[in-house]
Amino acid sequence: MNLSMTLRLAWKNIIGSRLRSGLTILGLVIGIASVIILVGIGNGAVSSVNSQVASMGADIVIVNISDSDSALTYDAVEEMGDIQGVSGVSPYQMLSASLSRGDTSSSRASLVGTSSLFLDMMGYDLTSGRDISRIDVENASKVVIIGSDVAEEFWGSVDPVGDTIRIDGDSYTVIGVLESVGSSMGNNIDEAAIIPITTAKYLGVSTSISTIYLRAESSDLASMTADRTEAYLTGTIGISEDDLSVTTQSSMLEAMEEINNTLSLLLGGIAGISLLVGGIGVMNVMLVSVTERTREIGIRKSLGARKRDILFQFLMESIVLSVFGGIIGITAGFAGGEIATLFGIGFSPGAGTVLISAAISIAVGLIFGIFPSYRAAGLDPVEALRYE
Repeated sequence: MNLSMTLRLAWKNIIGSRLRSGLTILGLVIGIASVIILVGIGNGAVSSVNSQVASMGADIVIVNISDSDSALTYDAVEEMGDIQGVSGVSPYQMLSASLSRGDTSSSRASLVGTSSLFLDMMGYDLTSGRDISRIDVENASKVVIIGSDVAEEFWGSVDPVGDTIRIDGDSYTVIGVLESVGSSMGNNIDEAAIIPITTAKYLGVSTSISTIYLRAESSDLASMTADRTEAYLTGTIGISEDDLSVTTQSSMLEAMEEINNTLSLLLGGIAGISLLVGGIGVMNVMLVSVTERTREIGIRKSLGARKRDILFQFLMESIVLSVFGGIIGITAGFAGGEIATLFGIGFSPGAGTVLISAAISIAVGLIFGIFPSYRAAGLDPVEALRYE
């Protein structure tokens, strides 16, 4: 029996039991679609974080101090610029304040206290106005750079530069508007405002600094600069190593790569359970098909069909069933991923995921179809003809 005839018979037998075949295919569709959607969402989440980390540049070193008692003053942060290999330092303090203008007010909004190098280090651009200057920091000037969403909420399409906005009741002059960048490292800068680090004292909060961004003289020196920074903070300043974290962009990217691999394995394993259930469904359907067609098998064997002909026939039916389910599953997976993107969820399945899903669908049909096919091929023709 040639391949084309085998395929035609396989398709005829599958169509002959539409409901049973449809339910079996549904199990495979769910499994394949789950693989694509879960792995795609996992890759999308990690890719988003990786792009945000990489956007700051490979020459950035980030210092985090967990103990508030060990936090640094602005002058101490400035002195870190003298560390060998450091070309720039920017403090970072996340605050919360209420914004208002006229009759328009917002709920508590994110406020960033920093210096003139922060925007450049983070890769943020201005659509209008200017950056915070060193004079603004030295004089603790009440000036502010606002995110694009803040500008739209309070001014609409009008350029707010030069106008004032009230932060916790005090008037601040708007000196710049940030270009829209969306969420970055867990914070939506479009909904935030940036003020000089020294101006934070007017908000009644501690002006001690626990997060510092440093720029190395080159990306090749980032790791060495991180080591020197850590040695300076633990040796000269006296901060405990347990309260200190000094990381580079490359180390963060490596960590994210490990998380990506772990996440992909976890999500793939979860989706694999669905595939296993779908495969068991294929085996069950094929076993039922063998039982129902026992007399047909006996007739074919009595007419000269070989064991391998029967084996190949049932194995081909199993593979066709799985491949058909795989095609629908891949389509459903991408459709589900596109729906996820409409809700702001990253989706990046990659070509490899599609190839793996296609290979899995064929493998499911082959693996779970072997036992029923061998069972059909091993039937005794005399006993098969007597079967009622």
